[in-house]
Amino acid sequence: MPAFAAPRHSPASDPTSVAVTPRKSRLRSDPDAAIGSPLRKSPRLCKEGSPNSSPKIEVIRKCLKSSLNLSESPEKKQLTEDFVEGQNWDPRAEETQLRAVNETLHVSTAPASVVCRENEQNRILDFCKKCVKEEKAGSLYVCGCPGTGKTLSMEKVKVMLVDWANKEGVQHPDVLSINCTTLANMSEIFSKILGQTHYGKKPSPSTSSLQQLQKLYSQHTPGLKMILVVADELDYLITKDRAVLHDLFMLTTMPFSRCILLGVANAIDLADWFIPKLQSLNCKPMVITFCAYSKDQIINILQERLRALPYTVFQPQALELCARKVAAASGDMRKALAVCRSAIEMLIGESMLSSLDETEDQQRPAANDMMSNIVRINHVAAALSKVYKSPVVDTIISLPQHQQIILCSAVKLFREGKKSTILGELNKYYVDVCKSTMIPPVGILELSSMCRVLDDQGILKLGQSREDKLRRVTLKVDGADIVFALRGVRFFRNCLK
Repeated sequence: MPAFAAPRHSPASDPTSVAVTPRKSRLRSDPDAAIGSPLRKSPRLCKEGSPNSSPKIEVIRKCLKSSLNLSESPEKKQLTEDFVEGQNWDPRAEETQLRAVNETLHVSTAPASVVCRENEQNRILDFCKKCVKEEKAGSLYVCGCPGTGKTLSMEKVKVMLVDWANKEGVQHPDVLSINCTTLANMSEIFSKILGQTHYGKKPSPSTSSLQQLQKLYSQHTPGLKMILVVADELDYLITKDRAVLHDLFMLTTMPFSRCILLGVANAIDLADWFIPKLQSLNCKPMVITFCAYSKDQIINILQERLRALPYTVFQPQALELCARKVAAASGDMRKALAVCRSAIEMLIGESMLSSLDETEDQQRPAANDMMSNIVRINHVAAALSKVYKSPVVDTIISLPQHQQIILCSAVKLFREGKKSTILGELNKYYVDVCKSTMIPPVGILELSSMCRVLDDQGILKLGQSREDKLRRVTLKVDGADIVFALRGVRFFRNCLK
C-alpha cells in the first residue's frame, strides 16, 4: 500500500504542530513500493513521474519483473536470525565471487569429498581390494537413477584404491575408464581393454580383440598386471542377443584373467535382463544400487559444496525448499544444482531491477544490504517453477480460494497417514482452516459441489454415497505439488508447516 502524505498544517494556524509521516521500509526486491517522507512526496506517487524517469527504464523494469517471476514483496522476515553469519558477497560488484559460486554449484565441478555415498563407496572399494589382494578377476554392476552420484563415486574409488595399494605396498592395477556412449561400435571396448593390457602394442590383425583377450586370459602369463575397467553407461552395449555384454562379463571368469570389471548404468532393471544368463554362465556380478537422494542428503551435499566459499550465499530455508522439491520429484542432484544456479540468476536480476529504482535516499541499514545479497525462498521458488513446469501446479495456482483451502485441508489430513477420508472429516479440517483466517466457510453441500469440480479436473477423486458427508475423498495428485503450488501465499505456507 502506498504511504499517504499527512495533511499539511499551516504554521500560522498551529505553530507547534509538525507533520510527521512514519517512514515505510522499502525492500530492495519491491521496486514499486513507495517511500513516505515527512518533507516531500515520493516521485513514484506522482502520475507525471520525475524528470529522471524514462519510458525506456520502465520497459526494462517490466521485462525484468516478467522474466524473473518474483513476487512484489518477498518475505525477508527473520532472515538475519536464520542464516549462518559469514562474509558478505555482492554479486553485482564482485564478478569473481559470482564466478566462484557458479563453479562451486556446477555439475562438472567435482567436490572435494563425495558425501552421503560413503557406504556404497566402501562396498565397491572392498570388492576391488579383495580382487587385487587375491589377484583374481571379478565383476560388479553399479546401478541407480541419474544424478545419484554413481560416476563421482567411481572416480573417488579409483583414487582411494591407488592410495591404498601404495600404502600397503601392493602393485596397484592399471585403470581404464570407458564411457560406452563414445564407442564407435560396441566391440571397440575389447580393443581398448587389449590396448591397455598390452601397453599400447598393436594387436594382431588376424584375430579380433575379443579372441586375443580370451586367449591371453586362458593361459598363464608371467608379469601380467591387474586391470580395473570402469565401463560407464553400460546399457549402451545392449544388443539384440546381448552378446557383447555377455562376452565382456565372461572375461572375468577366464582361469588366468586379471580383469576387474565395474559396470555402471542408470537402468536399475538392466540386471534383471542379463543377470539370469550370466548366472547360467557362472559369471553373475555383484550388484550395488544407488538410491535416489533424500531431502536431508541433498541439503548435506549442497552445504558441503557451499562450505568451500568464505561467504554466505543461500538462506537455509531456501536450500531446504530446493531439497524438498527435488527429493520429492526425482532425487536427482543435478537438478538441485541447476535450481540453485537459476536461483542465483534470479537474485542477480532482482539486484539489477533494484538498481533501476534507486531513489534519493541512498542510506540503507547494513542488515538490508546483507539480506539483499542472500538467495531467499522466493528466488528458489521461482527457479523451481522454471525447472519443474507442471500443468498440475498451474491448475492449482489458478483455482478459486475456497478450492485451494480444500486442497490445503486435504494435504494436512492425509499427512496423518491416511490415503482417503470421508467428506465430513475433510469438512472439519476445512472449517478449521477458514476460521484461522476469518474466512466464512461454505456449507457441506457447497463443499461437495466444489470437490466435484476438483474431481472433474483430476485433482481429487470423489466417491458416491447417499449422504454427501459420507462420500469418499482421495487425492489424485502428489501432495508435494499442492504444497509447491500454494507456497507463495503466506497463509497457506503457515497452514502447511
